[in-house]
Amino acid sequence: MHTVSEPVYTVAVRALCEFTAKQGDLDLRFTPTPSALEGVAGHVTVTSRRPAGYQKEISLSETCGPLLVRGRADGYDPALNRLEEIKTHRGKLESMPENHRHLHWAQARVYGHLMCRKLGLEAIQIALVYFDIVEETESVLVETQTAQALATHFQTQCERFIAWARQELAHGAARDEALRTLAFPHADFRPGQRALAEAVYRSAVSKRCLAAQAPTGIGKTVGTLFPLLKAWPGQQLDKIFFLTAKSAGRQLALDALTTLAAKPLRVIELVARDKACEYPDRACHGESCPLARGFYDRLANARAAALECAQLDRASVAGVARRHEVCPYYLSQELSRWSDVIVGDYNYYFDTSAMLFALAEANRWRVAVLVDEAHNLVERARGMYSATLDQAAFDAMRRVAPPVLKKTFARVARSWSETASEQHASGVDYAAHTEPPARFLASLGQAVSLMTELLGEQPDAFTPETLRFYFDAVHFTRIAERFGSHSIFDITLGGANRSASRSAKKRNAALCLRNVIPAPHLAPRFARAHSVALFSATLTPAHFYADTLGLPASSVRIDVESPFSAEQLDVRAIADLSTRYRDRERSVDRIADLIAAQFFSAEGNYLSFFSSFDYLTQVATALVARHPSIPCWQQSRAMSEAAQREFLARFVADGRGVGFAVLGGAFGEAIDLPGTRLIGAFVATLGLPQLNAVNQEMKARMHAAFGEGYAYTYLFPGLQKVVQAAGRVIRGPLDRGVLYLIDDRFARAEVRRLLPAWWQVKVLRQRDLSESIDTTL
Repeated sequence: MHTVSEPVYTVAVRALCEFTAKQGDLDLRFTPTPSALEGVAGHVTVTSRRPAGYQKEISLSETCGPLLVRGRADGYDPALNRLEEIKTHRGKLESMPENHRHLHWAQARVYGHLMCRKLGLEAIQIALVYFDIVEETESVLVETQTAQALATHFQTQCERFIAWARQELAHGAARDEALRTLAFPHADFRPGQRALAEAVYRSAVSKRCLAAQAPTGIGKTVGTLFPLLKAWPGQQLDKIFFLTAKSAGRQLALDALTTLAAKPLRVIELVARDKACEYPDRACHGESCPLARGFYDRLANARAAALECAQLDRASVAGVARRHEVCPYYLSQELSRWSDVIVGDYNYYFDTSAMLFALAEANRWRVAVLVDEAHNLVERARGMYSATLDQAAFDAMRRVAPPVLKKTFARVARSWSETASEQHASGVDYAAHTEPPARFLASLGQAVSLMTELLGEQPDAFTPETLRFYFDAVHFTRIAERFGSHSIFDITLGGANRSASRSAKKRNAALCLRNVIPAPHLAPRFARAHSVALFSATLTPAHFYADTLGLPASSVRIDVESPFSAEQLDVRAIADLSTRYRDRERSVDRIADLIAAQFFSAEGNYLSFFSSFDYLTQVATALVARHPSIPCWQQSRAMSEAAQREFLARFVADGRGVGFAVLGGAFGEAIDLPGTRLIGAFVATLGLPQLNAVNQEMKARMHAAFGEGYAYTYLFPGLQKVVQAAGRVIRGPLDRGVLYLIDDRFARAEVRRLLPAWWQVKVLRQRDLSESIDTTL
């Protein structure tokens, strides 16, 4: 039993057993596990079948040395003296790896011990109840255990964990002491940075959500991390999640944490599986991948070695994994449990099956969440909660699928054709519907179940195309469960489906569950956190982000005053030039001459932004033809990370030339070109999303929800990209530059109201600049 003088380390039953009882291979063949919603529904179904007097969700706990072990048993039947541990699953139960079953028994026996202690029992029945969520059938495994045997099992599990718990208690005490005395790493705050830091600190103390609009160049990364670290000991935080939209944001966070030098703070970077995997051509199980074979047997040593590193960035985790011959991706997931600050993509907390959110829930962590460049979260979250299936890809996949799947795929194909038949008959390219098709979802669900069984039995039977469809189908069915007024089901007919038979030649039908308003999905994630701070240079207008993201009613808004003055940025709106699609051909030469005029009047490095690669290429080609002495370089489609670095490398201090980029792309935000590396920008578009049937349907949904369909769908997202791109020019207090906003709509008052308040926009006509052009060319 624990003594008064020894600090208590709280651990959940599941976390304890995952640490002490996992063994053997990493094996993902018995996948996918049911979604959280399916799991909850499965538990409800099982417990609803039990007789009167059956007890559900029994809270249990006990101390052992420094440990407080706690959890909730799924159910207990007093009449049978039976404790039940319920596990939901898909596919054949016999396909479940033995080490999964071993872990489940370990958990059930710990709960059995805790129940015996709670009720003073000398013996108890323990049942593992495996519930098939598709067939809705139960497979029950029962054993009878004495209280003494269960106490011995409990003691063994605790003894395996106690040394680690004491190490974690010592780490936590040293970390908290270091954070109490942590000093700001610079002589003083930058202008605006202190106000941001104070707002983040207050939001942590008051346990609220903060939306902070703060200009580029004030040091938002340090300005948000530092106050949260200072708040940590007083608020008894367990983790900080620093979430980013792009890899550049992750690196900025890692660099800031290095600058803060908050030792012994543990920091880990999470990267995508395809970037971390050492054997991308192998399946994730011991019979295929050597790093999965015996993973859990080697994990303890790898974990201990990794936590000796000051910062676990991608390279450090890969190095430790290589030395201990374990999978780096799954090692990083394990290390997330024991790290203090976790730096990763938005999806790790906000996605449908977000790992960090699941861990926070299971372990009751008190987490503070930082959302970097939060304006990106609207579109990214829409993607997370949308799903698409393409008919041509499905038909091509069917030809190489295992024979056992032919029949079920034929049913999917028939229901797919029936779903799109009315649209085929009318010849309409795009149509939106109020509900997803029930018959199609039923056939797709049957296919997913059969594929899950086959994957468990023959994991190498699937071609890459079949496996890709499998995961797409699973995602589609899970998104369908969440369908509501915030989403659209739509069908888009493309070109002729070459995979269809000659007698049934039809156009390809793409089925999409398209999320429009992510708020219902994100709101529970904000509510779950101790505090959240979303920050960006572009969170205007406030109500747009509050509505679309689902920020709590108690949220706080702060608009940090810009440290920059209007004298630093000469903003010129060209009011007699249209960049609308119908006017683009006439605008090309005029824009090229405008860029040249500015370049020759003040030679240096410039960035020019356009609405598409085609438009970009047209203007770049015209500039080269009309003004060949001006150096030019262009962003290309599907640009590699190396090519992106090469593009940015052209912007040297005191250099000269014009870079051409697409607005909203890789170079429109999160890049830093201070001083004379960039002295001006041209934005030849309002950045409005394309006018098409999909966006028009989204506009209608937005109008129904918020009464501002055009603004919510087109204007607000477009101008956010413009302001982000313009923010590349002024990065520090000594920077000077020029910004051209090229489109007559920038002259409109309702548009200019959405631009930064510190800008003084001069509305000009190109003919007002003709004298300058004549004298400089």
